[in-house]
Amino acid sequence: MVMIEKSESLPRAVPSCVMAVFGVTGDLAKRLLLPSIFNLATTNTLSEGFRLLGIGRKPWTDTILREYITKSLKTFLGKKPDPRTLRWLVDRTYYQPANFEQTASFDGIRERIKQIGKGTQGGSCLFYLAMAPNFTSSISQQLARAGLFREFGNSFRRLVVEKPFGNDLSSARNLNVELRKHLREDQIYRIDHFAGKDAVQDLAVFRFCNSIVEPLWNRSIIDSVQITAAETVGLEGRAQFYEKSGALRDMAPNHLAELLSLIAMEAPVSFDSKHFRDKQVELLESVRRIKPSEAPKYSVRAQYGAGTIEGKRVKPYRKESGVAIHSRTETFVAMKVEIDNWRWSGVPFFLRTGKCLSRGLTEIAVIFRQPPARLLTKALQHHQVVNDCVFSLKPTPGIHWTIGTKAPGMGTHVTVADMGYQFSAGPYGDQAKGYERLLYDAMSGNCILFQSSAFVEAGWQMVQPLLDYWEGKRGAHLPVYAAGSSGPQQADELLQVSGHAWRSL
Repeated sequence: MVMIEKSESLPRAVPSCVMAVFGVTGDLAKRLLLPSIFNLATTNTLSEGFRLLGIGRKPWTDTILREYITKSLKTFLGKKPDPRTLRWLVDRTYYQPANFEQTASFDGIRERIKQIGKGTQGGSCLFYLAMAPNFTSSISQQLARAGLFREFGNSFRRLVVEKPFGNDLSSARNLNVELRKHLREDQIYRIDHFAGKDAVQDLAVFRFCNSIVEPLWNRSIIDSVQITAAETVGLEGRAQFYEKSGALRDMAPNHLAELLSLIAMEAPVSFDSKHFRDKQVELLESVRRIKPSEAPKYSVRAQYGAGTIEGKRVKPYRKESGVAIHSRTETFVAMKVEIDNWRWSGVPFFLRTGKCLSRGLTEIAVIFRQPPARLLTKALQHHQVVNDCVFSLKPTPGIHWTIGTKAPGMGTHVTVADMGYQFSAGPYGDQAKGYERLLYDAMSGNCILFQSSAFVEAGWQMVQPLLDYWEGKRGAHLPVYAAGSSGPQQADELLQVSGHAWRSL
């Protein structure tokens, strides 16, 4: 195993701006956004003119928010905050109480931004909606009415929207239409935190910057591809959201679609955001559209039951707080995806994601075809050599090749060896939250890691037939898998039909 030290020169500071975070007192902000902002401050990536405006329903003051940030960072940063950096940040932090249903509240936000934003680059502002998705449309309407999306001179006004972006294809299209009434496409930053991870960005660099790799990336050499996003955790208090979402909506049209597009897209003309994102969309639009009636052939859904994870008993999903006693919400999904283009025709892509599984990991496994002839007998070939290239994204980022080699000794025996490397931590070490690069790019105006409206709609198109089928089969049997297992037996059968098998978790 080789450890690769990534030398990285820190980027220059972003333009001065006000970052207005709606929902600053919520879980997303305290666990991820605030630590990420602090990390950026530690490397002087935020300019002297940076201002943080927290917006929420609570009747707080600037002082209360500053104390809250100080306490939250001590809990969620992962280490003791540097006192000097902490003082720098809290001195630039302000709070504005608001009722998101009242027009007057947005007039107050506008005036507060004017007040604290003096000295920023022409009044630039980044609005971040760390809110439930049902607020996206109404808040964007109110911000537009208050004139907060208007740009003057060299200033910018941008909106960052968290997933889920809609809950099906129709609602995603409607939300895109609604946002484009008030904003240009280049002002809308649809965020997927998967894209902020170095290991995910490595996928494109690995493929398109190494001449020894790209000749292998086609249907003649590759047998199949598996994309896995497995979690050991359950709901973690998110029953209200998850009951409406389920595993498919929560993961497939965004996270899994992002990984699918990166591993299978064609080479862009450049790493310019337009060229790159267009190729991602082109790939998703090449996914074979199935009929809802074909869903059982291409997918499996299931729900976790009682079990044991890391020695701890886990209760069934339906016994979780806030979950309906007869809930039909899936916590596991497996899909077979076929891509109808010149490069991938005939190569199956298998996608799976689930909660309360035996191990938490995110990986992409590219499995190569077997040699055309077996040169050594089974007796000499102790292990069946399956050549694969595995991109490990979590828990230990790295790239691993599995190859056949001669076992040490006098005879000629074949054994399996691993050839690979793992990446060292970036400038923020173990404290990195994955949002640092995304926040930096949003303030810098680089949208390459954010999803376009076309990408969002193509992602929903990929899963809409499954949603339509399941909606019409509400009373059908929903398989149950034991918590702490690798998922339901039906997921194994989905691959066995074509002679494939899942990699072990």
